[in-house]
Amino acid sequence: MITQLINALSRAIMAAVLVALPALVLPSASFDGTQIVVLVALVVAFLIFLEYSSTYPSFVEFRYAPPINRLRFGALFITVTVLCSVCTGPAPDKTISAIAASLAGLTADWLDLSFSPIRLMQLVLPTDAPGHLQSTLRDAAGFAYFMSLLTIAVFFYLVRVKGWPAGNGAFNVWINLPLFDPTAGLDVVARLQRHALINIVLGFLLPFLLPAASRAFSGVIDPMMLENPQTLIWVVSLWAILPASLMIRGMAMNRIAQMILQKRQRTYAAAQAANDADGAASDALQTV
Repeated sequence: MITQLINALSRAIMAAVLVALPALVLPSASFDGTQIVVLVALVVAFLIFLEYSSTYPSFVEFRYAPPINRLRFGALFITVTVLCSVCTGPAPDKTISAIAASLAGLTADWLDLSFSPIRLMQLVLPTDAPGHLQSTLRDAAGFAYFMSLLTIAVFFYLVRVKGWPAGNGAFNVWINLPLFDPTAGLDVVARLQRHALINIVLGFLLPFLLPAASRAFSGVIDPMMLENPQTLIWVVSLWAILPASLMIRGMAMNRIAQMILQKRQRTYAAAQAANDADGAASDALQTV
């Protein structure tokens, strides 16, 4: 019990640090804005503590199937941290900040191709937007999308090569998917595969659709709000990491469906072998 409370407290503290990081790091953050962000961070930390201190989950998926949540949190944390350096600019007296900003520019150069999500994200801004804002958005979007691709690749490796979640013991669908009812509707394998396909398709399309939707509703949503560094950091981070999280969820659910199907096939094969053995023994008795 004490170990569980300590783990819940550590996760709550890390979540609070993540939420408050841009407001605490960026020099442009106002005092009132910082207070609001700190309050939101405390609320998030409280919810996370309640979730992980309880025995049974309520809304957090894959609690007992690491490292999905660690991978997603780590990707978001690294993205937000690097984007803070991108928005403040490379400071000559801070080597780590300069390296982070340079890395973001390098990844943007790699991924800024025609019809790429990076190019679409740049089209969110109006043509008369300041040049430094366009450059900052390009670098931020490039690094965030690179982190999303890297996160997906790491989880794909864990599933295909390491056999996730085989190393974590028996997989319990109820405690790892608290929002998924395995007894409702169609066969659980078909439902898992359908949900997996929906999540993967959405994860692939959202980086393309969100900038297009923002451009279409530019009369309602002011794109120049990205001049606020905190807004830019969170918009770009969620634009990249949320689709990656959906794709990871889709791959995980598809893997679970495969495991259930394989277990069914082994059970059916064992039952069929037992029936064949009983039939052979019955035939032998009749012959005698």
